[in-house]
Amino acid sequence: MPPPIHIKLRKKGDNMLRINDIKLPLDYSEDDLKKIICQRLHIEEDDLKSFSIFKKSIDARKKDNIVFNISVDVETSIFENFVQRRCRSDKKVQIADKYCYKLPFSKKLPKRPIVVGAGPAGLFCALILAQAGQRPILIERGKSVDERTKDVEKFWTDGKLLTQSNVQFGEGGAGAFSDGKLNTGTKDSRSRKVLLEFVKHGAPEEILYNAKPHIGTDRLKPTVKNIRNEIIKLGGEVRFETKLIGINTSDNAVQSVTVEYSDGRKDELETNHAVLAIGHSARDTFEMLYKNGYVMKAKPFSVGVRIEHLQENINKSQYGAFYNSPYLGAADYKLNVHLNSGRGVYTFCMCPGGSVVAAASEENTVVTNGMSEFSRSLVNANSALLVGVTPNDFGSDSPLAGVEFQRKIEHAAFVAGGSDYKAPVQRVGDFLKGVKTSCIGEVEPSYRPGYRFANVEEYLPYYVCESLREAIPLLERKLKGFSAADAILTGAETRSSSPLWILRGETMESVSVKGVYPCGEGAGYAGGIISAAVDGIKCAEFILDSSKKTYEKYDEDEFYHEDFEDDIISELLDKQ
Repeated sequence: MPPPIHIKLRKKGDNMLRINDIKLPLDYSEDDLKKIICQRLHIEEDDLKSFSIFKKSIDARKKDNIVFNISVDVETSIFENFVQRRCRSDKKVQIADKYCYKLPFSKKLPKRPIVVGAGPAGLFCALILAQAGQRPILIERGKSVDERTKDVEKFWTDGKLLTQSNVQFGEGGAGAFSDGKLNTGTKDSRSRKVLLEFVKHGAPEEILYNAKPHIGTDRLKPTVKNIRNEIIKLGGEVRFETKLIGINTSDNAVQSVTVEYSDGRKDELETNHAVLAIGHSARDTFEMLYKNGYVMKAKPFSVGVRIEHLQENINKSQYGAFYNSPYLGAADYKLNVHLNSGRGVYTFCMCPGGSVVAAASEENTVVTNGMSEFSRSLVNANSALLVGVTPNDFGSDSPLAGVEFQRKIEHAAFVAGGSDYKAPVQRVGDFLKGVKTSCIGEVEPSYRPGYRFANVEEYLPYYVCESLREAIPLLERKLKGFSAADAILTGAETRSSSPLWILRGETMESVSVKGVYPCGEGAGYAGGIISAAVDGIKCAEFILDSSKKTYEKYDEDEFYHEDFEDDIISELLDKQ
């Protein structure tokens, strides 16, 4: 690990200078950084009150000279404008704007708001509402993160699936069993609020400045629990094993929601504000909403496989002679290619030093996901390798056609794996040749409850397989070793994002019912932990600020997906 660096969280009202583009060797010390700061600002060390890293990234473009690229925020005893004038010729020095999140002013709501779903969108929506004194009720069909973890581990060990407590459902959402990746395509300043709240509740401080921040599943779970406890401490309520089964309206406005508990009891909760942060796998809730007239639209998403390599080989490809440096950690990658067919193929949710996990939420299906702990110390690296699909591929005009498209693939993968929740696997070399795998090479599949050999064609559509075959050699040009014959393909990967939009208008409310707020990944308005949390904050803000007549209008061309290149998603949308 790099040497420790003094970190001071910036406070409201502090004056700071920001120095960008500081290049430092991998083994730099705090004194090295301090000297460079004083040189760049033309000040003495006595004038330097404090400094904190604002952004830190790895510059590995030259494999024989890998360095850190750092931006720092500096507080001096000299007025910042005066120091900046001294550095007029240095374009990398600027006054740093301070981030300070302000809650919208709000009066107490006549009825407590209901937030459905305890993933990032629901948690942060409920947290903001609680911080504003509105005592939200957060309901979650799954269990608390500790109980949920026990159920997930049992499934991975014994193949015993619980349809309401698994990788998709429960406190923390699907992200609780992932790499905990926090990089995002959204430029929304609220993402800083999300990071600060994560750190406040137990996440490592380095997520505030690392260019590619991640928490890891092991550090994310207690952080999520601490956020839940703050919601309760502020007067909110959290009910687990509580499933939304109905939304009751009058004059086209929500009046209450009907919920069902794990023991079969039903209850009606009065509210004028219901946030649907239901996640991308709440298929029965999608169906309930559709039957009740909520306007939906099928959305482009992606399907494919998980690809596994030895992490050491990824390190060598990315870091060359520095591959074993203790300052760098496990290397990652992010790749994409456009094919002549017009389809995009890309990697998503790359998990360095992690494992491929069973992520099914319905019986008789196999779904894969990737997971890493904070240390990223396991032998294999894995990533989703996905092909973009559009509503034209779904075979129906129904808004729910994408759901059925996913189900068909997931059941086929279940059958290909032996119909006992083992996953179908195939070596990359065999896949490219079109032959079934008969033995494992240097990469041992990490998927639990286990695996069986099967051809990818047994569960993915022909055009998806052909796109993967065309793309893998092209991606090899971008990352040496990507097409290694012994790399493993495990299927099926189908839950990278929601298969539909639950349409909402300029007020962030459903276009169908006033007071209902489709939110986050499940509703189609986010693509990862940060963007989902930001969307939850936005929904809370609108609920709090009743004087607002409109909000930022949702534009499909601005759909953010953490690892999905903007040009690929735009192309998919253009083809609808």
